Amino acid sequence: MHDPPDISRRHLLGGSLALLGAAATGCALPVGLGSSKTHVQYWHFLGASDGLVMKEMVGAFARDNPDVFVEENVLAWGEPYYTKIAMAGSGGRSPDLATFHLARLAGIGAGQILDPIDVTLMEEAGLRGADFSPPIWERAHIDGVLYAIPFDAHPMVQYYNTDICGRAGLLGPDGKLRPTTGVDELIAMLTEAKKVMGGRPPLAFDALGLGTVGPWRVWWSLYPQSGGTLLSEDGTRITIDDAKALEALRLMARLGQEGLCDWRTDYGASVANFTNGQAAFLWNGDWEIAGLKERGTPFSMTRFPSVFGGHQAQADCHAFVLPHQRDRDPEVERATYRFIAHIVKNSADWAVAGHVPAYLPALERPEYLALQPQSEYRTVITEVALDPQVWFAGSASRMWIEFGEAFSPVISGERTPEEGLAAAKASLTRLLSAPNPFPDEER
Repeated sequence: MHDPPDISRRHLLGGSLALLGAAATGCALPVGLGSSKTHVQYWHFLGASDGLVMKEMVGAFARDNPDVFVEENVLAWGEPYYTKIAMAGSGGRSPDLATFHLARLAGIGAGQILDPIDVTLMEEAGLRGADFSPPIWERAHIDGVLYAIPFDAHPMVQYYNTDICGRAGLLGPDGKLRPTTGVDELIAMLTEAKKVMGGRPPLAFDALGLGTVGPWRVWWSLYPQSGGTLLSEDGTRITIDDAKALEALRLMARLGQEGLCDWRTDYGASVANFTNGQAAFLWNGDWEIAGLKERGTPFSMTRFPSVFGGHQAQADCHAFVLPHQRDRDPEVERATYRFIAHIVKNSADWAVAGHVPAYLPALERPEYLALQPQSEYRTVITEVALDPQVWFAGSASRMWIEFGEAFSPVISGERTPEEGLAAAKASLTRLLSAPNPFPDEER
């Protein structure tokens, strides 16, 4: 593995993202077309700091592999992206490679829209299944067939304002947040922060707004800690444990009712409140690092609190997939696996943007361990709470949005936890009864 250039991290984390993008732009232009280079077409949805880090990594691959040209095509994130992948894959005229959310794997037609991973070529390129986080590697399979090569996890984490927490006496001698275990310790921590903030809600997360998914992500971090599940392994039956589910929802309701979180914030407001020192804590995905550093917020990060016994945190994962092609060029295919292996093995560079490498050897690299605060929450990689493997789950999915709609009023006090759970279960029942656009018999 090659150490990432110092200038990359300095620019990324210091706010000069545009300069880094300009430095790497040449590697993303089709300068290799018409030459003797092997041409690999790569689609992804990575924007902002994620996109700039990926552009630099593609450039690093180009410098080490002058015989291969990787053409990046950046598409809009969310449903439009997966629609384009489905359309391209159904016609068999796809890019050679695409970035994917792992939770979307079951809902995109593995075996139809996506082609299986050639394990022999993967291993030839130097990647082994044993080197990946076990739960993430397992989720990359459908019916025992590997359809994705994991790249990272982006879990729910706890950001904390070091100035506010210092004044509240919540930091240890090492300057890091003292860990909390259980409901009482979590409430005590938030209460102390609230005192020094003059009674302002100390916790921010995406709790309100059209299409909000924050309540789902918080609940899916809390509820699995007590061993709760959502669906049976085959994805056909609801297996929610009402007592455990309500325990998590009652905590969420308590946070709102006792003024420990601001239930009026949407995603943008929650990030803004934390960025501007109007919240002591932010529960969010790990991707806000670059913006907070750029704006000079005094902060650090740690794992999502352990409240109900376990240490799980809601997470999705970026992965590499092969959209369906009628005929793969063997030379291009081998070059594609070389590129995947290069990116995965150098995923400590990718962690600059906040995500946790799914490739376990990367977590031990000195350059990764030196990343602060990114390396502080790395142990979550084997305790991620992933979505059930069903077609209607995953990032930007109806399940996330509908659970968000069910639970948001619980936080604000407009709905009881029991009513919120009933609404979520009714939504889940509807989703289970809806036709699967990629039924098993068509595979």
